[in-house]
Amino acid sequence: MANTLDFTFVIARFYDCNFFWFCFSSVYIFNFLKMSEPILGISSFYHDSAAALIIDGEIIAAAQEERFTRIKNDSSFPKNAIQYVLSEAGINLKEIKQIVFYEKPFIRFERLLETYHVFAPKGIISFLKAIPIWSKEKIFFKRLLRNELSKIGISGYRIYFSEHHISHAASAFYPSPFRNAAILTLDGVGEWTTTAICKGEDNKIRMIRELHFPHSLGLFYSAFTAFCGFKVNSGEYKLMGLAPYGDNSSDNYWFFKEAILSKIIDIRTDGSFLLNMQYFEFATGLQMFNTKKWRILFGIDPSPLNAVQTQVYADLALAVQHIVEDIILKLAETAQILTQAENLVLSGGVALNGVVNGKLLKSNLFKNIWIQPAAGDAGGAVGAALCLYHFSSNKHRFVSLKDGMKNSLLGPSFTNNQVQAVLKKNKAVFADYQGKEKELINKVARLLSEGKVVGCFKGRMEYGPRALGARSILANPCQQEMQQVLNKSIKKRESFRPFAPIVLEEDVSEFFDIDRNSPYMQFVVPVKNKEERCLPEGFSKWTMRDKLSFPKGMLPAVTHVDYSARLQTVTSEQNSFLYSLLTEFKLTTGVGVLINTSFNERGEPIVCTPDDAFKSFMRTEMDILVIEDFLLFKHQQIRTKKEFEISFNSD
Repeated sequence: MANTLDFTFVIARFYDCNFFWFCFSSVYIFNFLKMSEPILGISSFYHDSAAALIIDGEIIAAAQEERFTRIKNDSSFPKNAIQYVLSEAGINLKEIKQIVFYEKPFIRFERLLETYHVFAPKGIISFLKAIPIWSKEKIFFKRLLRNELSKIGISGYRIYFSEHHISHAASAFYPSPFRNAAILTLDGVGEWTTTAICKGEDNKIRMIRELHFPHSLGLFYSAFTAFCGFKVNSGEYKLMGLAPYGDNSSDNYWFFKEAILSKIIDIRTDGSFLLNMQYFEFATGLQMFNTKKWRILFGIDPSPLNAVQTQVYADLALAVQHIVEDIILKLAETAQILTQAENLVLSGGVALNGVVNGKLLKSNLFKNIWIQPAAGDAGGAVGAALCLYHFSSNKHRFVSLKDGMKNSLLGPSFTNNQVQAVLKKNKAVFADYQGKEKELINKVARLLSEGKVVGCFKGRMEYGPRALGARSILANPCQQEMQQVLNKSIKKRESFRPFAPIVLEEDVSEFFDIDRNSPYMQFVVPVKNKEERCLPEGFSKWTMRDKLSFPKGMLPAVTHVDYSARLQTVTSEQNSFLYSLLTEFKLTTGVGVLINTSFNERGEPIVCTPDDAFKSFMRTEMDILVIEDFLLFKHQQIRTKKEFEISFNSD
């Protein structure tokens, strides 16, 4: 990894200018920007488009475009998300004078051209497909942005461009509760950078080291995601969930690990690495890996998309996961040595790998770790806006004990009147609990204890990929069969996929091997009750189906096959309704833990509106729907499911 760039030069890169122009005009720039004015951050045109609004360094609102269009990982211009964040802040379109995009398209185009040049004549088909799009639209990116903004009535503004990994770094550091921190960003690729180590101090971010394309940990992991039969850019967490079914004592595991380390990736002691590009196609091709070479190397064919997984692919997934863990631990150690910081913050899509994050906690390399909950490209909208504010301000950054992401509850909310109108429009039968929240909580807790599955739609929607209680499906974790019920009848997804527990923060150490909070579901940690973790002889040789059905302790529905769980903690300050519900459930069952999974079906985004919630409730086998202060029972709905589907399809 090469040394690069002091802070001043980073600012120059941020303003899309060269160093000398910046020195001449920096006074003008700082005077031009008025820090009290709102700043609109945008990420789009790759995947997971989003918009965010900040005022005086505070995040006011943020949302992903997919939630409004109902297209998973929507990459289109986030016009709906922009309109929402402005509406949430009560800001007129004409008040927006500063807009910042989360990366620099022209530098990305430079990387595209240089990559095709280096690998020529390989990749000519991909080149011929990509260049017309870039030459027509993306080279003239400012014009493209202005055209899209004009369609929603925004004019009279100035556009800035951050760099992709600077946006990631800013999204991780500025909302964190740390005044100083090491920053580690890891993803597929930005303009050139794929991995970066930075240091954050007060309102400044200094880039220390970076690794460039095509050597990318995110693309390395995505290639194996595709090989194991999952979709790139959305199935990586499935590969992570499959890995614990692997057997690290098997011949397959050791064969795969040795093959990868000897032929595919060269890992250095500082965590930097080189990919053997003879085995990959993502630089110039239309797929992630070289099928012929991988088939020869591993002795197996790529798994068909969405195929039922077998043990051999689980062993491969485990080998890949362990290699990624080793790299990130080395990178974190290097970051600590270079920065001498006691705090670490992370962002980029790879930072959503909760298993790695759990290993980082256990390593004790850092005293504190904070991870941006919208760590992927959506979070770049927040990072770019914070970047513009802090890089252009001489104000000291205000740091409190609470993080600046506001528990990630930055999306839209709906009043009881709005909800009631939707329910009446859909001819739903519901009970009204306005002014009777305690009664509602008592009833729902009892229903959960009886094994009912509850959709929960309360307050502002979450920003990022995790449902944290506002757009969640809740269930009883003590029931062995609940994991399969949820996967088959509600989520309609792969049977091996685990579910996350949400626990009262004060009870976390009673059930899980962790001594701190985890409000964003970012850490996979061991489940306690070691006396119940004695596996039968030969368990590692069991089939995946048998491993899945084996009873696992007192929280079987949230305990993964390796006795781990991706944990979320909650306090009354973070979510008073959810905290009260957990407290009542504890009084009923003795356990202050619930299953918390996102309120959506396979292949669709998390629900956003009351209408989304009601339709999802009717399409699945959820038993109960809590939607603001109203309660719905599935069996009380007048229309049959078939009648509902006819009505839904005619909308």
